[in-house]
Amino acid sequence: MHAVIAWWDLAGSPQTVESLREFLRDEAVNRYAAVPGLRLKFWISDRAAGRWGAVFLWESAESAEHAAVELPPRAAELIGGPPAVRLAFDVEATVEGVFEAAALGGRGLLWEG
Repeated sequence: MHAVIAWWDLAGSPQTVESLREFLRDEAVNRYAAVPGLRLKFWISDRAAGRWGAVFLWESAESAEHAAVELPPRAAELIGGPPAVRLAFDVEATVEGVFEAAALGGRGLLWEG
């Protein structure tokens, strides 16, 4: 497995955390739901610091690389440039804890507000 973390500093961008939430609702969530090899993607934000990004969990580094070629970077286009930080890691181990809600889909500030 392979993990990628990417985030943008929104200073100087026409986008805000709130406007990017619209992008998630209107486009990004459905777009990524159909990406081969993507096990999990969750978007992250820090409104106070003006940061926005995502964490990806891929089946393999190859699936992450393939998706990077096949999916044009729409967030970068909207924000006005590539992520300020992009880190990639090999995944050493995974585990799921004990939880009440089985499905992760439909969770987060996008659906809570």
